[in-house]
Amino acid sequence: MTLADSGLASTNPYAHSYPRGPFTVVEVTGEIDIATAAALAEHLSAATDRDEPDVLVDLRRVAFFDCSALRVLCRAETRARERGGRLRVVSDGPRVHRLLRAACLLSRFPPLADLPEPPETPHRQGPPSVPPPTRPESGSEPRPRS
Repeated sequence: MTLADSGLASTNPYAHSYPRGPFTVVEVTGEIDIATAAALAEHLSAATDRDEPDVLVDLRRVAFFDCSALRVLCRAETRARERGGRLRVVSDGPRVHRLLRAACLLSRFPPLADLPEPPETPHRQGPPSVPPPTRPESGSEPRPRS
C-alpha cells in the first residue's frame, strides 16, 4: 500500500502519521505555533477523513505548543466525533498538561501517558472439533441375539 492509498498525509518537519492497528497515530515534533499549525492540521485532517476514525496525537516530542495548535486539535477532535470516532492526546510532559488545564480542555483531552497497545485481533478458528466416535470397550458390546 502506498502513502496515497493509505489516506495519510505526507511527512513534514512537524508531523508524521502512521497506522498502528486500528489507530492512526499522528506524531508531532518541534514547535507548533501560528506559523506551523497548518502542517499539523494537514495530518489531522487526513487522519479524520474517514468514518469512525480513531486518532492518537502523540505530543511527547513537542517543544512548544500554543493556542494555534490547540485550535487545530479542537477542530480535528470535533470532526472525528462528527464521523463517529475519537481523537485522543498522548503526552507525558507537564507543559502540555498545564496548557490543556489553563484552556479548560483537560476533560476534553485527558492525556494518555503512552500509546495504547492495539487490541489483539481474534484468530479465526475452524469449526469446533468433534471428538472421534469411541468404540465400546470389548466385552461391553451387546451380543447378537440368536
